[in-house]
Amino acid sequence: QVQLVESGGGLVQAGGSLRLSCSPSGRTFSSSAMGWFRQAPGKEREFVAAINWSGGNTLYADSVKGRFTISRDNAKNTLYLQMKSLESEETGGYYCAASRRNTVGAAERSYEYWGQGTQVTVSS
Repeated sequence: QVQLVESGGGLVQAGGSLRLSCSPSGRTFSSSAMGWFRQAPGKEREFVAAINWSGGNTLYADSVKGRFTISRDNAKNTLYLQMKSLESEETGGYYCAASRRNTVGAAERSYEYWGQGTQVTVSS
């Protein structure tokens, strides 16, 4: 059974930083695109960032460009999301997603596998 396990969430003050990690089990995604999504309370889940298998192609939501960095370590089978200058509006659940393909995309339908999420709370 394939599982994506996120970690690294927590409570941080506005302007602070966090690094999220996602570790798949059950299979590797070293040849696949992966991404991060988030869902604020009362809102729909939205795209944050995505990366292709090699890390050479990344895609970011406009709202996080310049502040968030997505990366991966295929040797460790781990995906990361470095978040800086966090804002209170970015509080919510952060979800790791993985695709069967190496196509970087912002749509949820591009990803077949999803984690349970890790909570990020940004206090103002």
